[in-house]
Amino acid sequence: MTNNPLIPQSKLPQLGTTIFTQMSALAQQHQAINLSQGFPDFDGPRYLQERLAYHVAQGANQYAPMTGVQALREAIAQKTERLYGYQPDADSDITVTAGATEALYAAITALVRNGDEGSWSVAKVIFTSL
Repeated sequence: MTNNPLIPQSKLPQLGTTIFTQMSALAQQHQAINLSQGFPDFDGPRYLQERLAYHVAQGANQYAPMTGVQALREAIAQKTERLYGYQPDADSDITVTAGATEALYAAITALVRNGDEGSWSVAKVIFTSL
């Protein structure tokens, strides 16, 4: 690895059609339930709707801190300790992301630098839609 700062290049011009776009189109074409991205064809349970309305009324519908909500990070640290016997520091060792793709991208870009050999072959396997 080198100490060069990572300067990401735009991937948007090369993006093309993603697997998610293809799966959504196929689901619509065949009138199938789209399980590829979490597009349920039904409303959520009433009790969840009520809990959501309650928390929105309490002002809990704002963006979370960049590293995730403190209580969630602490719960993750405690569960990690219960399951694996190691308790990570909730403030410095745990980051909550919006999804797996974001988590993988953050991890890879934190560790891989421009010019590292062979590193992006792993990313190509993970990000097959790019």
